[in-house]
Amino acid sequence: MAERDSIPTFNLKAVVRETGLKPDTLRAWERRHGLPSPDRSSGGHRLYSQRDVDTLKWLVARQAEGLSISRAAELWHRHISSGEDPLTQAHFSLSQLAGPALAGGEALVELQQAWIGACGAFNEAEADRLLSQAFAIYPLEYVLLELLLVAMAEVGECWYRGEMSVQQEHFASEVAGRRLEALILSAPPPTRPGHVLVACAPQDLHVFVPRLITLLLRRRGWHVTLLGANVPADRMFESAKAAGCDLVVLTAQRLPTAATLQETAAELTRRGLVVGYGGRIFQLLPEIRRGIPGHYLGDDLRGVTQSIELLLASPRPGPTSSPVPDEARRSLEHFLTQRPLIEAEVMEGMRARRMSATDLAEATTNLSTSIGAALALGDLAFLGPDLAWVEGLLARRPRSPVDLKAYLAAYQRAVSHHLDRRGASLLAWFAQAVAALGTPS
Repeated sequence: MAERDSIPTFNLKAVVRETGLKPDTLRAWERRHGLPSPDRSSGGHRLYSQRDVDTLKWLVARQAEGLSISRAAELWHRHISSGEDPLTQAHFSLSQLAGPALAGGEALVELQQAWIGACGAFNEAEADRLLSQAFAIYPLEYVLLELLLVAMAEVGECWYRGEMSVQQEHFASEVAGRRLEALILSAPPPTRPGHVLVACAPQDLHVFVPRLITLLLRRRGWHVTLLGANVPADRMFESAKAAGCDLVVLTAQRLPTAATLQETAAELTRRGLVVGYGGRIFQLLPEIRRGIPGHYLGDDLRGVTQSIELLLASPRPGPTSSPVPDEARRSLEHFLTQRPLIEAEVMEGMRARRMSATDLAEATTNLSTSIGAALALGDLAFLGPDLAWVEGLLARRPRSPVDLKAYLAAYQRAVSHHLDRRGASLLAWFAQAVAALGTPS
């Protein structure tokens, strides 16, 4: 392809006219799949090259052949990583797509956005109607993975950005959960040997993904027992053995529950059970996987069922996990004994900022719990994503937004007052984190 084809030339309106794709779809594909990757003008507006336009048409062509947008994007990236240019492949002809193209998944994106809107309006009947419409048009698993899974992730992001309330987020979870439960109940009886137990890690309340895994496996003929959210580690082994399970699948979405998952997986594997695990936190921080004595099931939920089936076909012990350093264990014990005093001082120190006690307590509890989890997992560097989460939590509060610099400085002072040399690693981490953010405002 000529070099000039890579020059950013077209604005968003021109690309919409050329491809037939809507602006929301273009932004969603860019955000979720990295395709295309337009430049930006000095004013921050997207600028697309001819290659970007041709890339979009290539994706549309793959959809017309029956691929989901996720699979089409995977295929594109596979070509690129192999040193091939997808736009030079014989099966793609620009002349075939000279006019505006309509994406096969365009209607699905519209349904997805409409479903989120219905949940935001607490309109259960409309949300259910939209899902029924999607199931009538598309294959069931396609709707589950390309509409409902993506929509639930978007709802979570909207809550985090302050665009949806926690009540709206919970309502969407309930609507989606009830539909999954109905589909699970209507799934055919198991026809294949092997029994899987699926559960959230202790303290993890995000049951949507375990429900979805349960449904996908049951539709493939497997016997699955779903235990749901926040399953205690106590007697997990006895429960799995009593149910006759061949594999235990655990999920965790955030750092604190990655630590509880690690503890549970260690106990189960020590006693001879095969463990598979997954969740968003293991995608954000792949290094954590080194400490989990189990089989990582993959980044993409679309491939989890295949990973589970391979384990059922050939059960084997999980990879050997890296031990937690003794220094981290000592620091964790010391921090836990001093945590109430540290949190009380943070609350007192931030009172002058006029932050509501409820908001401040939530942020402080989250950060303290994440610190304990990072120490339990053996590396304070794991705090990165949760620190960003706390920052967003503080900044988006409409009543009393608080700067992360000021908050971390207050927490640093409390830590320095209440920890001795056993907390040296945590003191060093706070010093580095505060310095990186500059002078507190």
